[in-house]
Amino acid sequence: MFSRKQNSQASVSTDMLNKQKRYEVLVLALHTDIFRYACWLVKNKTVAEDIVQETFLRAWKSLDSLKDEKAAKSWLITILRRENARRFERKQFDLVDIDDVSIIDDQLSNEVEIEHRELRAVMGSLSEEYREPLMLQIVFGYSGDEIAQQLNLNKNTVMTRLFRARNQVKEALDKANENRGRENG
Repeated sequence: MFSRKQNSQASVSTDMLNKQKRYEVLVLALHTDIFRYACWLVKNKTVAEDIVQETFLRAWKSLDSLKDEKAAKSWLITILRRENARRFERKQFDLVDIDDVSIIDDQLSNEVEIEHRELRAVMGSLSEEYREPLMLQIVFGYSGDEIAQQLNLNKNTVMTRLFRARNQVKEALDKANENRGRENG
């Protein structure tokens, strides 16, 4: 009877070590990419750190459900997006009357910061069907096949959406540049 308890404890200990090793490999390989995506998604480093931490905590808890190691990045992205959504489910925003608020921008921005802000705004204004594949390509460097797999779409559909998204971004930036020239001239 005593030997049975030792064997079961040994197998539990071995399983835990294997899970810990899998988890450590997963974190080391993908933490940087997941954090970069979180920063882009929430545009706040501190909040991104919190969301990434929650993402990896949930990943640890459900690591046994990850059967294909090749799908780990997509799996973590899905967890991260859900964690970000949970953030808004819990949060109650304070409402302020717009007439009572005055905003003064004391920080001077250089042209690069302005361009980046415009680019983010344009990309953020794209419809989700164009924005999501473009972000997966730009932020994660996914190929068309990987994006198709992540979004459960046909590769040709993904490539068409990427083409249209880039064209919409280009047109919007060109229009913004034309308007800027008129305002300054």
